[in-house]
Amino acid sequence: MTSSLSSSETVAIIGAGPAGLMAADILSASGVTVHVYDAMPSVGRKFLLAGLGGLNLTHAEPFDTFVTRYGARQDACRAWLQDFDANAIRDWVKGLGLDTFVGTSQRVFPTDMKAAPLLRAWLHRLRHPSQGMPVTFHMRHRWNGALNHHDQGYTLSFDTPQGPVTTQARAVLLALGGGSWAKLGSDGAWQPWLRDLGLDVAPLHPSNCGFDVQSRTGQLGWSTRLSEQFAGTPLKSVALSFTDSLGQRFERRGEFVLTATGIEGSLVYAASALLRDDIDRSGHATLHLDLKPDFTPERVLAEVSHPRGSRSLSSHLKSRLNLQPVHLALLHEVLPKDAMADATQIASAIKALPLTLMAPRPIDEAISTAGGVKLEALTPELMSHQHPGLFVGGEMLDWEAPTGGYLLSACLASGRVAGLGAARYCAMASMAMSMRTSSPT
Repeated sequence: MTSSLSSSETVAIIGAGPAGLMAADILSASGVTVHVYDAMPSVGRKFLLAGLGGLNLTHAEPFDTFVTRYGARQDACRAWLQDFDANAIRDWVKGLGLDTFVGTSQRVFPTDMKAAPLLRAWLHRLRHPSQGMPVTFHMRHRWNGALNHHDQGYTLSFDTPQGPVTTQARAVLLALGGGSWAKLGSDGAWQPWLRDLGLDVAPLHPSNCGFDVQSRTGQLGWSTRLSEQFAGTPLKSVALSFTDSLGQRFERRGEFVLTATGIEGSLVYAASALLRDDIDRSGHATLHLDLKPDFTPERVLAEVSHPRGSRSLSSHLKSRLNLQPVHLALLHEVLPKDAMADATQIASAIKALPLTLMAPRPIDEAISTAGGVKLEALTPELMSHQHPGLFVGGEMLDWEAPTGGYLLSACLASGRVAGLGAARYCAMASMAMSMRTSSPT
């Protein structure tokens, strides 16, 4: 069965995540007819998942510090964010009828911490705007990569439960997400299609991800004892330090979680780009953990060296340094048996416990991805140099950032830039068409 949803003056947005919805918001307010297509049965599935533990919208740190979180792509991200920074995002949320607050970590959240009320308010405005054009949503429409350019714009094709559907649009805006959490719609299937169209696409890699460790004996993963007893255990108030093979240094305090095969969590995610890239270069990466960052090395050595009488080593370290069973398990994991009888080696390991990482976890487990459509293939308005009227936004683009509000901020801001660009493109196309039709023959 083939049907047609045809309008040569619409913008077709493929992807109903934050970037696609923000682009739709901009285009709707500009008076452009917008159709949003998504393979999933409902809108914003990954957005809702991200909000389960509290929707971290953005970060309230100074802007010049904020943009450094985007690493090698900070100049491009600065351009997106300079007109849609943390304060602008808070104002945008307020415009939807919700309030925000800044937490103690400078992260910004909706007052109720939830994603669903914000998404409901956003969708209501898109479907029933007080000004502009209502947005039409087409769910269970999976783009199959067909994208043909012609004088009237583009013809696209979708697979649906009812059969193939074709549609025409003056401009197309792609916001299909990266490659993580495929079950929520971001499966990265678009990569070969865009390469076939001639766009330069960097391979996708896991970002904000966990890692598998190599044990002291050379096996991949923890010992059976640690894996069975401590997988899922958090380590709080520790410091992680790492210097990669290029001399780049990371050092931060926070918390992470032991997994069955390695480590994950916010502190690990913050260093994940450096760790991943060094594993790619060298085959492994060794970080160091300070299990007692508030104690000097001298004090740790003094506490470990204190006579313990008949107490076991674990009881001694718990009473002197408040080390828990999980800390002792990590020490046993790293130090050979004879070293566990040497106070100097134990103290050194407590202050700089080496963990060797061998591989990031699979991309589908990652919070986000690095790689995607290279920004050099696009104009500052995020339109393809090769394909006028084809725009790209969100996590499909080649950038990455840590968790903490930075991911969502750049997705929203890039969607806004692409939406503004698509609106201008449609306005210019309409003007050119009017001039042609009004010109004397």
